[in-house]
Amino acid sequence: MKHPILLLLTILMLSKLTAQQNPAVLAYIQQYKQLAVDEMLRTGVPASIKLAQGIHETEAGRSDLVLRSNNHFGIKCKTSWTGAKVYHDDDAAGECFRSYGEAAQSYRDHSDFLRTNQRYSFLFKLDPTDYEAWAFGLKKAGYATNIKYSQLLIRLIETYNLQDYTLVALGKKAPTSDLLVGIRPPAESEIIISGPPVITNYPSGVFEINDTKVVYTKAGSSLLALADEHRISLSRLLDFNDITPGEGDLLMDDQLIFLQRKRKTGAGLFHIVSGDENLYDIAQAEGIRYGSLLELNQLQPGMEPAEGERLYLKEKSPRQPLLAGAKRPITKTETVYTPAPAESYVQQTSLSAKAVKHTVRDKETLFGISKKYGVSIEQLKDWNRLSGSGLRKGQQLLIYRN
Repeated sequence: MKHPILLLLTILMLSKLTAQQNPAVLAYIQQYKQLAVDEMLRTGVPASIKLAQGIHETEAGRSDLVLRSNNHFGIKCKTSWTGAKVYHDDDAAGECFRSYGEAAQSYRDHSDFLRTNQRYSFLFKLDPTDYEAWAFGLKKAGYATNIKYSQLLIRLIETYNLQDYTLVALGKKAPTSDLLVGIRPPAESEIIISGPPVITNYPSGVFEINDTKVVYTKAGSSLLALADEHRISLSRLLDFNDITPGEGDLLMDDQLIFLQRKRKTGAGLFHIVSGDENLYDIAQAEGIRYGSLLELNQLQPGMEPAEGERLYLKEKSPRQPLLAGAKRPITKTETVYTPAPAESYVQQTSLSAKAVKHTVRDKETLFGISKKYGVSIEQLKDWNRLSGSGLRKGQQLLIYRN
């Protein structure tokens, strides 16, 4: 019988050998870690899960499928796919798989595939750091037929410390270890390459955004008629959509109208502000309450974030986003974001701003007009020398927008 100490040493050596890291896997991680972090920031898919799936599905970048198609996640064509295709033997011979021009397209498509597919929606309610729940959730939703799929992902995450990339994306870990050296915060322009992760081509009839029922309603539609159609009171419909009573019954623009109370948090981690949307638009597009969006991002009503700013949808932002019209100072080594004080926001109108004339409609309010144009009520009063909040039909207001 072997000596107990020798036996223990032998076991430790064997366990170390079995946990030895594969150079091909390490190379894959080094090559695609930034894409995984970028996609987590864009859509909320954990970087650890993204990398583990990529490693497994591509055999660390060496599979025949990935070499021929840049398909890193084994996503098949299905009927909705209109892009390039490649045929590959999988569960059956000659199955159709999606083909991409580059790996980044595959990484983005995988994120959007999970975000827009109803059977995966429950995953985005999970803690992004809970990789075990995500791994088991993917298997439960039918992502793969391998009965050990969840365990394979978990083992890859733990063997190669892939959780570190999730923590980097969340700002909970500094990129200091050997594998994390080289990770850079993704540029805002890179995050929005394929747009914010929300539906843009809205279906007809009732559908869901952030697990909340909603309809896309055309301009000129009656809110009262819409409330009656869906058997809810008008007051509740207005409340669900952060609309102040008295703003008018007819919609001025095409708009998402929620039929249930929106959530306090969004489905994704962040929303990147585009140039043609204000906070109210973002709250509707993400299915999050307007007040919650303000609170999470240290904003007050009437404040509007600058284009390209990152809004937090799940956790409270560590800082107020740069406001529209404020200048972004740049140093030699980094971009520094300096939030504008709330009390100075009213005075941020640029001399080069273009004035827009708005004709007040029946029952319109300053609050409703401020949301429509993404300005504050105080700005409207200041620009138009208004002493109170009362408006009359046909009154013309000047609104300055950069």
